[in-house]
Amino acid sequence: MNENLYKVHMGGAKCSVDLGDGSERGEYVNQDYILHKLGRPHRSISLMYCYYPNDPQWPGRISEVMKDANVSFQWDYPYDDYFTYKGGIGGSLDDEPFTCMRDVRRHGQDVTLTLTIDPKCTDEQLIAIAKDLRTFGRLMLRINHEATGDWFSFTKRASYKEIGDFFVHFTEIIHEYAPNVKTIICIGGIEDLTKTEMEKEEEFKATIPAADIWSVDKYMALHWGWPFDVALRGGNSHSRSKVREVYDKTKASYERYKFLNGGVGKPMVMSEFNADGDVTGAYDQAAMVKEFCDIMDRDNADEWFSGFTFYQFRDRGRLGLEIEDPNNPDVGIEQPVLKTYKEIIHSERFLPKMTESPMDTDSGIKLRWGGAEDADGVAMKLHFEKNPHFCEVTFEDEGNYMMEINGKWFYKSPKAKTIDLMSAFYDKPLEGECDMTLKIFAPPASGENDPSQGADWATNYYYTMAKLPSVRLEFEPVEK
Repeated sequence: MNENLYKVHMGGAKCSVDLGDGSERGEYVNQDYILHKLGRPHRSISLMYCYYPNDPQWPGRISEVMKDANVSFQWDYPYDDYFTYKGGIGGSLDDEPFTCMRDVRRHGQDVTLTLTIDPKCTDEQLIAIAKDLRTFGRLMLRINHEATGDWFSFTKRASYKEIGDFFVHFTEIIHEYAPNVKTIICIGGIEDLTKTEMEKEEEFKATIPAADIWSVDKYMALHWGWPFDVALRGGNSHSRSKVREVYDKTKASYERYKFLNGGVGKPMVMSEFNADGDVTGAYDQAAMVKEFCDIMDRDNADEWFSGFTFYQFRDRGRLGLEIEDPNNPDVGIEQPVLKTYKEIIHSERFLPKMTESPMDTDSGIKLRWGGAEDADGVAMKLHFEKNPHFCEVTFEDEGNYMMEINGKWFYKSPKAKTIDLMSAFYDKPLEGECDMTLKIFAPPASGENDPSQGADWATNYYYTMAKLPSVRLEFEPVEK
C-alpha cells in the first residue's frame, strides 16, 4: 500500500454541463483547443448531423451541393444543413461523425449525437446506425430534435404523429442493438405558462416514457433569420424573453413530462441553451447566461434539472463563446460570455464529484473509464512548499490520460511524454505550503471501447498503468 496514492472516483455533478461543437453555424473545433481555453472537460460534447440517405443529393452537405439555390431561410433546402452522417449501410466509420466522436472520448468526455433523420428510413438502415454506435461508450442520441417545430426537413416528410411514432420505434431499435446508448426526446415542452398541456402533446405523449432523457431547447434570445437578414429593432426574425420565464417554462416542461410518465421523473436537460448576441449584444448575452445559472442556485434546480448544453463553442454568428474569424475559420474571437461561462463551469454546482479512498496497488494500477460521470482513476499526493516555478509530469508509458490539479485539467496523448502543469497555477497561485493531489484518469486512446475486455466492455474501458509518472516540482528559478 502506497500512502501517497489514492483511488479517486469521478461521479456526476449536481448539474452537468455539455457543449455544442459544430453545426450549420460553425465548424468542429478540436478538443485540445477547447480544453486549453476552458480549463476543464465537459460531461458531453454535442455533435449535430443529419441522415437522409434516399435523397439524390446525399451524402453531400446540402448547402454545398446546392450552393447556388435561391433560399431565404436556413432550413429551405431539401434536407437539413448539418454535417452528413457518413455511417450506416455502405458507410464508413473512418469519416464523420466518428472522427469527431473519437476525439471527444479520448479527451475524457461523452458524446451527445444529434441526428435529424428521414422518418421513412427502413429498419435495416436504423439497425445499421445502432451498430455503428456500439463501441462509443455511454453515448446519448438526440433523435429529430425540436420535433414539434416546422423547420426541419423531417417535419415536411411525415405527420407529427408519425414523427413521434418514429422516435419510439428508433428508440426500441437502439435499446436492442446498442444498449450503451440513451435516447433524448426534444420537443417544445410548455411554451405558454397559462396552459397545462404542451403543444402537440397527443402526437408526442408516447415519446416521454420511451425516451431515456427528456429535453427542451430554450434560447433566452434568438435570431432565427440568421444569416439571411440582420436583427434590427422592430424586425420579425428574432425574439428575446425574460430569463426567469425561460427557466419557469423549462421547469414546467419537466413537470408535464413527469405527469405523462405516470409521476416518475427522468433526467431533464436543455439540449440547446444560450442568448443570441445578435439580439442582446455581447454584454447582455453574458449577463443573461449568468442570471439563468444564478436562478438555478437560488431554486436548488438540481432537484429536477440534470444539465444543459451551451450552444455553441465557436459560431459564425453570435451564438458562440467565440465568433469565427471571417478571414480564417480556424481562428476564434473570444466573446465576453466565454469568461462568464468559464467561471460558471468551474463553480461547485457544475463540477464532477471526486471521492478519494485507499488504493491497493499490489496487482498494478488498474483504471476504469465508464464515462465522464463514472470513472475510477489514481490520485498522487504532492507536497507544495509554496507556489511552484516548475511543475511537470513525465510518463514512460504510452497511456492516454486526462489529469487534474488545482482545478485545471490537462490531456496527455499516447505520443506525449512530458506535460507542463504550470498553467494550473497562473490564475490560482498557491498562497503558502499545502498538499494536493494530481488526479489521473485513462479514457480510451482510440476513443472506442474494446469488445475483448469482458462482459461490460460496452460501458467500461480498462487500462493498467505499468508505472507511475515522475513529477518535477521546483519552487525557485533554475538560476537567480
